[in-house]
Amino acid sequence: MAKIDDFNDRCDCNVIHEEIVSSVREKMPDDEILFDLAELFKVFGDSTRVKILYALFQSQMCVCDIAALLNMTKSSISHQLRVLKQSKLVKYKKEGKIVLYSLDDEHIKNIFDQAFCHVEER
Repeated sequence: MAKIDDFNDRCDCNVIHEEIVSSVREKMPDDEILFDLAELFKVFGDSTRVKILYALFQSQMCVCDIAALLNMTKSSISHQLRVLKQSKLVKYKKEGKIVLYSLDDEHIKNIFDQAFCHVEER
């Protein structure tokens, strides 16, 4: 049985508010930028990648350390790190035989901080 509140979120008008539509249309980024943004959010849509990023907030780490932390194989961590590198979320540097991963820049931490605030306010 439908409740009255179920119908309050529908717009039953057929009027286009041209000024609003025009104003928003002028501010809309190009489709390519919005596509890239959507791809970025897809990367954040995997809990393993989120765990890796969170770990890298704390310290730069090698694949072996991340695998031990998350109780996963080095192969699966390497795969996820590849995705994160392609998305320019993590970078790496070699120190001898060790490859250390870290966040690419401070923007990633800012995105997470905002997301945490949003999740915690529920």
